[in-house]
Amino acid sequence: MNTFLIIDGLNLVRRIHAAQPNENDTNGLDNRVASACNKLLKYHQPTHVAIVWDGKEISWRKQLFEDYKKGRKPMPEALSEYLPGLKLHLAKIHVNSLDAASEADDVIATLASKLATSGGEAIIVSTDKGFTQLNHPKIKRWDHFNKAYLTVEEREQKLGVQHSQFIDYLALAGDSGNKIPGVPGIGPKSAVELLKIFRSLANIYSSIDEVGAKQAKKLEEGKQMARLSYKLVQLQLDMPLKANLSQFRLPQ
Repeated sequence: MNTFLIIDGLNLVRRIHAAQPNENDTNGLDNRVASACNKLLKYHQPTHVAIVWDGKEISWRKQLFEDYKKGRKPMPEALSEYLPGLKLHLAKIHVNSLDAASEADDVIATLASKLATSGGEAIIVSTDKGFTQLNHPKIKRWDHFNKAYLTVEEREQKLGVQHSQFIDYLALAGDSGNKIPGVPGIGPKSAVELLKIFRSLANIYSSIDEVGAKQAKKLEEGKQMARLSYKLVQLQLDMPLKANLSQFRLPQ
């Protein structure tokens, strides 16, 4: 069986760089990132590996909602200029790069889903909790920094909703980290309570007469924002991939 290790490039590199942000020490960063990748390969023993990078095009999410990820710190310029050299360095240890047009998340989700549905196993290396919406038995999520799998069960416990309600929950409560608005006036607690009663966002709006007057008003006023947020939080699983699995096979 094919096991594909899919590394969220900037998620890994920015964390490693932030721990020792010496902008002049490019060799040191090369070695630290390569060491992290070697540890991942040794631990997971995959048949294939790819490191996926964000591209510079404006993402469809940003086009849909201008404030998406607003205020997030840009990548340090020195690190941005350094990435092409890092990619070459990683290729020498057989960790080949795949460049997304804009956000890497959708490309990673597409890769993982395609492999899982064709009978392989995907291991996503990222601390991004958004990947927990990919609830397939052949897709795992690994936090390199905590040396632990990110499980759907832990995410369910933290949010207080079931996996099938993750997107509905974020559509209501929003996601401050990505500046996804949710419904104004509906916080995490209210979102959980509503989903316990009505089970889904669609049911909430189709049963709006059964919701308390105060909350119903907020929900009606925030209906467009709920719809927008629902779209923004979903990972795309059908991104065009200009790559072949064989490009990422590790030597035996």
